[in-house]
Amino acid sequence: MFPAPKQIRNLLAQILPITQCLRDLPFFCSVLLTVSLSNSPLAAYGQKHPYPANMDHPSPAWFVDVAASAGILVRNVNGSAEVKRYILEATGSGVAIIDYDHDGWQDIFLVNGTTLDAATSKNKPISHLFHNNHDGTFTDVTTRAGIALSGWGQGACVGDYDNDGYDDLYITAYGKNHLFHNQGNGTFKDVSEASGVSSAEKEWGTGCAFVDYDRDGQLDLIVANYVHFDLATIPRPGSGPGCMWKGVPVMCGPRGLPYAPNILFHNLGNGRFEDVSKPSGIERTNGHYCFSITTLDYNEDGWPDVYIACDSTPSILYRNNHDGTFTDVAAGAGVAFNEDGREQAGMGSTSADYDGDGHLDLFKTNFSDDTSTLYRSQGDSTFTDETHAAGLAINTDALGWGAMFADVDNDGWPDLLIANGHVYPEVDSARLGSFFREPRFLYYNLGSTSSELVKFKDISKASGPALLKPLSGRGLATADLFNDGRIEAVINNLSDAPMLLVNLAHNQNHWLDMHLVGTTSNRDAIGARVTLRAGARVWVDEVRSGSSYNSSSDLRLHFGLGSIAHLDSIQVRWPNGPIEIFDPPPVPDHILELVEGNGRSASASH
Repeated sequence: MFPAPKQIRNLLAQILPITQCLRDLPFFCSVLLTVSLSNSPLAAYGQKHPYPANMDHPSPAWFVDVAASAGILVRNVNGSAEVKRYILEATGSGVAIIDYDHDGWQDIFLVNGTTLDAATSKNKPISHLFHNNHDGTFTDVTTRAGIALSGWGQGACVGDYDNDGYDDLYITAYGKNHLFHNQGNGTFKDVSEASGVSSAEKEWGTGCAFVDYDRDGQLDLIVANYVHFDLATIPRPGSGPGCMWKGVPVMCGPRGLPYAPNILFHNLGNGRFEDVSKPSGIERTNGHYCFSITTLDYNEDGWPDVYIACDSTPSILYRNNHDGTFTDVAAGAGVAFNEDGREQAGMGSTSADYDGDGHLDLFKTNFSDDTSTLYRSQGDSTFTDETHAAGLAINTDALGWGAMFADVDNDGWPDLLIANGHVYPEVDSARLGSFFREPRFLYYNLGSTSSELVKFKDISKASGPALLKPLSGRGLATADLFNDGRIEAVINNLSDAPMLLVNLAHNQNHWLDMHLVGTTSNRDAIGARVTLRAGARVWVDEVRSGSSYNSSSDLRLHFGLGSIAHLDSIQVRWPNGPIEIFDPPPVPDHILELVEGNGRSASASH
């Protein structure tokens, strides 16, 4: 079926003025063109989902892995595939979702590691950038884009640090971290040294996030560090207390290895950053082995705070003091330990309002022989551990890594998708009660029908073959890759092929994707807080870079609406503080772009 002539005339009437505009204001009008086309008759008639849902798979979920058929065929490399002599070989790599060419379709960046003998190898492993072809397939454009990075890559985060309209990419690593500036023509330039955000050779960067911590309209950068690591001095497996597990000799660490402080880079606005770790108070959190970073305004004061999941040590919650400094308040806020007051081996973290009370909660994955941890916000700057009460104190044999809240069936209640995999290959040969390669978990949010606490149900075994295959998962990122309101997940598996999970289960629920554009705030609107209302229901989320396990998901916000076809209001608190009200769309089920300054002013900032 094709658009009627009148529809074509209307579409051309939209496009022709825009083409003239593109000549005069290329960036602004390219955004306008993308939005106009996404809501045009051609979009409605010409787009067909490459992996359509069907009634053979009822809601909520039936996930299949389409990575190979989609053209994502690379293999992750992190040391030896079967023997892990050093902890460096076992932590794996993250995933970043980035619309690098600004075409309105999310692309995929897979961080890669290397091998211990890479210096003498002719074919060095590299990280890979895959371009979204809009038809369910992806093309490897790594070399063409100038981003063929080799080394012990760990994590990645996305943000437009220079506000030029094109998202940039920061990659953490053991060795030197790298900042790749998006040049707006499909290519990147490594500006790590020139910008001042590289790192020392023996540092080990893990999680990262772009965040405008001082609300000056320019994205700053926070980096988590794991350990000071030197192959020349690292103990051998079984050589000390930190090199044994359940009586079996294993690789050493992190306990027994020297700590590494986290880093905060302040954006100076001229393409350069300044290391403000010491004056900001970030360096004061010594004694932690840090992994993933999740930013959120936990106390709802209008300033972004930072949560960091740490391995074998208490988690960190950096409270933003509004004056360029931070204070670790994790213990007092209730997110440093579990409900027993015990530190855990935190790996990944994610945030969402899982119970619909208007406050952002936190979830953290941990080591095996332990539970993951669900922290519920009380709305008063504190959290309570609701892991057991919410039905999540299960699957204790698994070791969790990447995790994201994702509403898999758009019923309005965020579910939990988790990647798992052990660090010790010895768990298989010594039969230690876990498996090196493990399945993924889907915890389904049962929603709220009363004042009782929201609970989750493990539906992993009934939700498709992609959740069952044993793999040693690490980084996980989510995105609406095909612009149809369904959430996909990309998983980077240790020493194995990646996964692209697509949900084929059919449902009739409504949804709304939201792309925020800052004008006086940072261009990506990272840190913006969106509140939707419909009757007694409320949805809240924030735009964030980073999260999960050393990964970065779609910067667009996704809201499942269930059966609700019309919202009462959309409120945006922009990163710089102003609050605006936007009229809801007459119908849901599409991507909505909101530009700062185009709404009605609601109130002043704090």
